[in-house]
Amino acid sequence: MTAAFTIRLDDQMLAKLDALAAETDRSRSWLAAKAIEDYLELNAWQIARIKDGIAEADRGEFASDEEVEAVFAKYRAQPA
Repeated sequence: MTAAFTIRLDDQMLAKLDALAAETDRSRSWLAAKAIEDYLELNAWQIARIKDGIAEADRGEFASDEEVEAVFAKYRAQPA
């Protein structure tokens, strides 16, 4: 089942949407629905990972000081 709803965009955003629709041979509606779908999936993933992290912290599962330092050392800029 699908349902219709209205969205308000400023002229500049609408022009960008129309340009992308023309370049990709897709409708405004398809692009908007895809953008919303992608946004919802990404945010659901992020929220799930945050909840996982909070649960780990609540169980006392933290990286040791040595593990944290090892990660920092791996990515720390090396002198030239």
